[in-house]
Amino acid sequence: MSIPTWDRTAVMGVVNVTPDSFSDGGRWFETAAAVKHGLDLVTEGADLVDVGGESTRPGAPRVDEAEELKRVIPVVRGLATEGVVVSVDTMRAAVAEQALAAGAAIVNDVSGGLADPRMVPVVAATGAPFVVMHWRGFLQGPNIKGVYADVVTEVVDELHARVDAVLEGGVDAANIIVDPGLGFSKDAEHDLVLLAHLDRLRVLGSPVLVAASRKRFLGRILADPDGNPPPARERDAATAAVSALAAHAGAWAVRVHEVRATADAVRVARALAEARER
Repeated sequence: MSIPTWDRTAVMGVVNVTPDSFSDGGRWFETAAAVKHGLDLVTEGADLVDVGGESTRPGAPRVDEAEELKRVIPVVRGLATEGVVVSVDTMRAAVAEQALAAGAAIVNDVSGGLADPRMVPVVAATGAPFVVMHWRGFLQGPNIKGVYADVVTEVVDELHARVDAVLEGGVDAANIIVDPGLGFSKDAEHDLVLLAHLDRLRVLGSPVLVAASRKRFLGRILADPDGNPPPARERDAATAAVSALAAHAGAWAVRVHEVRATADAVRVARALAEARER
């Protein structure tokens, strides 16, 4: 396996097979609905689809392994059978292993292999591309809001250390994708500063995935005069704006819930890049 590439920033559509996602929990919980939603996202312009069966919102309880497998594997298999490029969003090695066997092409682990000591060996053995996200632990207690003196430097340094550990575990350097982990142990200001300095992640030498869709920092930006943020599903225009900016900064992919506007945004960014070259 190798990291799939396109002639522009890719659009990764999200399929949450969960009852409690912060954004769209429960809407695609049944297998048939989840597969149909994934296919709809491809029709709307998604280049690949990220399937997850466990919410990572702050304070979310973990589901057990058997339940996660029950949620995820049939959806991965259903989409892969239709020719969709699938990534599996999981922190469990067993789920990653079975999803890859069912046709998934990428493992997207928000813990970067820290939550399950078997994850890195499994990914190394299969040769699958691996998304390594910046992670300081489950979003509970003190980990909900991280403390940083210099968020960009610290995130880059901590990601660098994690990538080195993944390499030492046997994962091929050509198969590593990095993610700054927007919203994970970070407040709105941290997220904005990281987005403003995405170019600093180039020192890591890996493609960059940006997952900003509908997140809290966008709600903060869009809040009304009383400070009330709009519901998650009313943040898609702002998400598309971030997608365009991420594409301009050279991101490998952007992970989004609503695909059509972002698919347009990354194509506009590509057209502008081509115009600059003329």
